[in-house]
Amino acid sequence: MLGASRPKVVLFGSSIVQYGYYEGWGATLSHLYARKADIVVRGYAGWNSRRALEVLDILFPKDAIEQPSLVIVYFGGNDSTIANPYGIGPHVPLDEYKENMRKIAIHMKFDTNPNNSQHLSEKTRTIFLTTPPINEAQIPNNRDPQGLPMRTNEACRIYAEACLEVCDEMNVKVVWSFLSDGIHLTNEGSKIVTTEILNVLKEAEWEPSLYWRSMTSDFGEDSPYDVVQPDGKTTINLISNSVLLSRTLVLHHALYFTLPSYASSLTLASDSHSGHRIHRCHL
Repeated sequence: MLGASRPKVVLFGSSIVQYGYYEGWGATLSHLYARKADIVVRGYAGWNSRRALEVLDILFPKDAIEQPSLVIVYFGGNDSTIANPYGIGPHVPLDEYKENMRKIAIHMKFDTNPNNSQHLSEKTRTIFLTTPPINEAQIPNNRDPQGLPMRTNEACRIYAEACLEVCDEMNVKVVWSFLSDGIHLTNEGSKIVTTEILNVLKEAEWEPSLYWRSMTSDFGEDSPYDVVQPDGKTTINLISNSVLLSRTLVLHHALYFTLPSYASSLTLASDSHSGHRIHRCHL
């Protein structure tokens, strides 16, 4: 058991969250927040919003002593798979998906109504990630026994827009997302997602701020525990070095990428970025 607690950021979702530490956006966030917050991963490949609701009270109990400061939620990619005529598979009908995401938002987000006890705490903030576009030609085994596609770019677009509608309705901040195997994120896609999440956190008028550069570090620049310089008078503080490295890893590389439109982009691994755009919704 650790001593004094730090803010907790929970990444909750399906495979894009579970795989977010393989040269991905989860690993980058952990690096940036290394001395400021604990990044907790709750990623479950193959899950949909229906399954997420089933474990919501288990993963995020409202009577927990400590509640997360931020929850980043991603569901929709599996929900948007084409419906199987026999009712098997991860598909969730669009209206049910929207209602599921509403329930997740209500469970997570802060509500200014003092009579509403449905949310986790007044300190918990929420960001949703939308369903990413896919490369249908690149996805292996994307055909059912009848030869029909199980995932389509058009279905992803519809579910992404549904997520945006829910976020607009619920006043939840949202990042229009990201891919590698046609479904999951490339390194470039992860950089884009990281940059967009940081932009939302920087611009959000939350108190206290959850933007990494605005948060207090453990044992900051005036810490007596820092290494003493050769002059015996000053100390070496490694936070500044970490900031410089973070700029190199994230901002320098990622700010020159833009999010793909569903109409024009099939992969973020391409050398060509024509037709790409950033689409963020700040609410």
